[in-house]
Amino acid sequence: MTWTTFDWWPPVGWWPDAARDLLEGGPASSATFALPPAASSVHSARSFTAGTLAAWGLTEVVDNMELVVSELATNALRHGLALGGVPPAVQMSLVRRGRLVTCAFTDPGPSVPVLRYAGPLDVGGLGLHIVDSLALRWGWSALSPKGKIVWAVLS
Repeated sequence: MTWTTFDWWPPVGWWPDAARDLLEGGPASSATFALPPAASSVHSARSFTAGTLAAWGLTEVVDNMELVVSELATNALRHGLALGGVPPAVQMSLVRRGRLVTCAFTDPGPSVPVLRYAGPLDVGGLGLHIVDSLALRWGWSALSPKGKIVWAVLS
């Protein structure tokens, strides 16, 4: 699925069951961005997020959303793209409904996000803890025929 319009609002079926109660209230807007498979894409995703939220007048959520976007973009690029060949871009969407903003990342990978507990000497593994602590709710859903969407909602 490619999202390209600035004013697209996902249909009810797009929303995972865990987030459907967030559909109430306020104007809706969306913005999408394709992240090429490069380390610089995480910085680009953060910049895109800051600019979009500023345009929507939601500057109070920029710092927290940039952290969430950094973690989810890193995971999508690191774990969601297949090795070998030319990997497709990761798709990122920001969807606003009133004062709620959802960031969503789609990737073709089969791996699923797992909130794990990193040991004291582990180099990584805390990203989803950051997402979990900042988001009202987060989760993931499988996409057909392959891949997944990982999302987080902030207020």
